[in-house]
Amino acid sequence: MTPRPPLQRREDTLALLRTPALDGWVATASPDGVPYLVPLSIVWADGCVVIAIDGASRTARNLAASPRARVGLGPTRDVVMIDVVVERVVDVGTDEELAQAYAGQADWDPREDEGYVNLVLRPERIQAWREVDEAVGRTLMQDGTWTV
Repeated sequence: MTPRPPLQRREDTLALLRTPALDGWVATASPDGVPYLVPLSIVWADGCVVIAIDGASRTARNLAASPRARVGLGPTRDVVMIDVVVERVVDVGTDEELAQAYAGQADWDPREDEGYVNLVLRPERIQAWREVDEAVGRTLMQDGTWTV
């Protein structure tokens, strides 16, 4: 298979991020470095990854202690890896525009569940590749800026 040009990788990545009912893996670590990986619904809103979780969950606690995470999307032969930092934490009932965006893409509405928050995660680095032939040039965003 011929490697995709960088601009095509970016377009494919954005198309994936806008997919309805998108699920991904969110990796965090506890303050003492214990890794934690959980599957969550992923929403792309205003250039950020948004997740909805119980505010008392291990993921929420880990991100409160260390506001960095990694999000993995797609199968192993067409992967997107996103390094994110917490931009803000929003009670699901307080930002109507964000709540509507989340419910519209995620195909469920966390406002129906008590104690849920939206974590708005700003991407700092995005990488995308299919096979080993796309390993070179896989970084599409660096330091929060698209490189392609």
